[in-house]
Amino acid sequence: MITAIVFVKADVARIPEVAEAIAALDGISEVYSVTGQIDLVALVRVRNHEDVANVVADRVNKVPGIISTETHIAFRTYSRHDLEAAFSLGLD
Repeated sequence: MITAIVFVKADVARIPEVAEAIAALDGISEVYSVTGQIDLVALVRVRNHEDVANVVADRVNKVPGIISTETHIAFRTYSRHDLEAAFSLGLD
C-alpha cells in the first residue's frame, strides 16, 4: 500500500466544498481541514506509485477551488497502533 500526503491550498470561501469533493474521490482515505499555510490535508492510499499520479494529477488537481497542491510520498509508517499490534502478547 502506497500512502501519499497532499497539502492543498484552496479558495477560502470554498474550503468545505473542496474538502468534500476531494474526500469523494477514489483513492482518498481522509481529508483534514487544518490551520497554517495550507487549508486541507488529504491522505491518498493506493496500491502502486502510478495510482498516486492518477489520483493527484488526474483527479485532485482538477477539483474546482483548488489553488495549489504539494504531494509527499510516505516511505515508512510509524504508528502507535501498529506498534501495539506488533508487540502484543495476546493478553487481555
